[in-house]
Amino acid sequence: MTTYIVVADAARARIFTRDALQLEEQENLVHGEGRLHEGDLVTGETGAVDESAANSQRASRGDSVALDHEADIFAKQVTEKLYQARVDNRMDKLILVAPPCFLGVLRDKLDAPTRKLVIHSLDKDLSKASLDDIQQAVRDLR
Repeated sequence: MTTYIVVADAARARIFTRDALQLEEQENLVHGEGRLHEGDLVTGETGAVDESAANSQRASRGDSVALDHEADIFAKQVTEKLYQARVDNRMDKLILVAPPCFLGVLRDKLDAPTRKLVIHSLDKDLSKASLDDIQQAVRDLR
């Protein structure tokens, strides 16, 4: 049985497979826009920030709208890879590892049959961690 392990944040996702106890990195996805600041995402062509729009959006939602949008886009890209692995019968189980804010976005973007394969979620940012650190963090998650 093959377990897929996704270690992600809003800017990077590493997809591993685990057969027996050994992890093997399958893909490394990067979403550069996820690393930008809110102001960099909402600037116009002249480079000036539309303060009124940005402030009103933030005031109404209490968070950064453009960054949330980029996280949604990237989560959809990651979950499409997981959907394909499930449809191709390459994935039997799924473990998600991400900071709490992105973990929720990932879960929301999973289709129902893929969501049923999630056996564990770990709310921790290990996207830049070494393979050994990741393996240690998910070692007991089966």
